[in-house]
Amino acid sequence: MNTAYLDMIQGKNPGVTPVWYMRQAGRSQAAYRKIKEKYTLFEITKIPELCAQVTELPVKEYGVDAAILYKDIMSPMVAIGINVDIKPGIGPVFETPIARIEDVERLQPFDPSKVDYIAKTISLLTTEVLDVPLIGFCGAPFTIASYLVEGGPTKNYNKTRGLMVGQSDVWHTLMEKLATMSIDYLSMQAEAGANALQIFDSWVGAVNEEQYKQYIFPHMERIISTVKERFPSLPLAMNGVGTSHLVSTWAQLPLDVVALDWRSSIGDAKTNGITQTVQGNLDPAYLLADTSVIAQEVDRILEEGVQHGKHVFNLGHGVFPEADPEKLKWLTHYIHEKSRQLWGNK
Repeated sequence: MNTAYLDMIQGKNPGVTPVWYMRQAGRSQAAYRKIKEKYTLFEITKIPELCAQVTELPVKEYGVDAAILYKDIMSPMVAIGINVDIKPGIGPVFETPIARIEDVERLQPFDPSKVDYIAKTISLLTTEVLDVPLIGFCGAPFTIASYLVEGGPTKNYNKTRGLMVGQSDVWHTLMEKLATMSIDYLSMQAEAGANALQIFDSWVGAVNEEQYKQYIFPHMERIISTVKERFPSLPLAMNGVGTSHLVSTWAQLPLDVVALDWRSSIGDAKTNGITQTVQGNLDPAYLLADTSVIAQEVDRILEEGVQHGKHVFNLGHGVFPEADPEKLKWLTHYIHEKSRQLWGNK
């Protein structure tokens, strides 16, 4: 197995900066688009052989150093008794948004048997398919709650933040239930054979630092501490968007990897208290630029990563549908070649 990703996180200098891309499986890939003509996202995830094929696509096409399981952060909702519909062009939609304590109490304990196909896919990938580490993941409680409370995607998170500050008892009960789900869901993936885990708190940048510390941090600390106690050798990362103001708080969590979006500086990571591996953080917009322009920005990021000492290259957010797969293939090769020079000269 190519262990560069795991070696970097563990502080074993692999002599190269490992790379993978958020949302690398799907979206811009022709083979994936062809599959999507016949199957929905949830249908793909329920067929282990097909889901494994989609998960492996970017490894074969781009040459990345890690695979991330193809699924959605809403995938475990069925395991807690919540029906979700992913509408094209919109995203996850819920018929009955959460607004009061009675709505929270309807959430059921996580039942792994209702998503056993995810465990089967992980087992298939790690025992028969992949020659790189597999990353399992979950959505963080705040981000999951934002969909449950708003009823779907939103740009302002007013209802979510309103519940948080206006009905704190309801909020913390909801967070406790979603945190327990996250622990059980991540544990299921680890037990099935995932080589690393990541928590996506995609929309938590909507809250300020004090709100995060009061309403979110305790629940994240419980999730991360519990998972690390259960699986101490398994790397655990966290990612968010627009979270520059939260990085120093994240540094206090028992994480192995802190993912930075393109607004956050890898160069300032240690100043912000980050001693963990940093992940990131090329602005996805560069995927639309000429390779000469991309190379200049990649050089800067790689140099900052080498100076930090532990760095996994990624985008500052996900691959978008318009991205050219050939450019991602070029980018992966460039990162590998350039970083070998940098680590060799360190």
